[in-house]
Amino acid sequence: MMFATTRRVLDQLRHDHRSVALIMVVPSLLLTGVYYLFENETLPPGFPRTFDRVGLMMLAIFPFVVMFLVTSITMLRERTSGTLERLLTTPIHKADLLFGYALAFSLMAALQSLVATAVAYWIFNLDIKGGPGFVVMIAVINAVLGVALGLLCSAFARTEFQAVQFMPVVVIPQILLCGLFVARDHMNSLLESISNVLPLTFSVDALQQIADNTEATQAMWQDAGVMAAIVVGVLVLASFTLRRRTS
Repeated sequence: MMFATTRRVLDQLRHDHRSVALIMVVPSLLLTGVYYLFENETLPPGFPRTFDRVGLMMLAIFPFVVMFLVTSITMLRERTSGTLERLLTTPIHKADLLFGYALAFSLMAALQSLVATAVAYWIFNLDIKGGPGFVVMIAVINAVLGVALGLLCSAFARTEFQAVQFMPVVVIPQILLCGLFVARDHMNSLLESISNVLPLTFSVDALQQIADNTEATQAMWQDAGVMAAIVVGVLVLASFTLRRRTS
């Protein structure tokens, strides 16, 4: 039943060209903008490019944001159109239904992360110590995190506009406090405490470990494990939001 749901969602996405473009193309276009933003910077010999630091973090942030938007809006349409209610009248278990949605969007998230990482390495020559395989792994987990949060937040929205309004509540604070703009140990003590428990913080820390080390470190695996646990926890919470009746 879970895989049947996954096939149905993927088939719907295949016919939704705008969503496919948003998922597959937009992160790479945004990454291109980041590259050209720093193209003309003047650096001393041997000094790392700003793009190598910022662009690496964007490989986690852009897929996270895009998958949150696409998933929350798509799931909201399923709820408001009555499709979800009809599915819940069948013998399918709520967990199978939700994880079927999650698997479908996660497959798209994986493709998205692969494309964006390929653009960063092969077109813009991203230069870090760690291998691209670890970067793709963290980017995929981060995109799936966006999927999980999108599924959860869709339960609290009644319109697509309301779904988008969750961006300033769920997504933007994580971007501001993840350590991208200001080192977390330089933050106000309250903000640092909040930052320490935000999911996006763990992905940024993991990518920094990849950037600074040629081999995978224990800290990177710990951050990846925490992110995976958060994804599973959010999906379990989202399963409790599935209602038998559509408002």
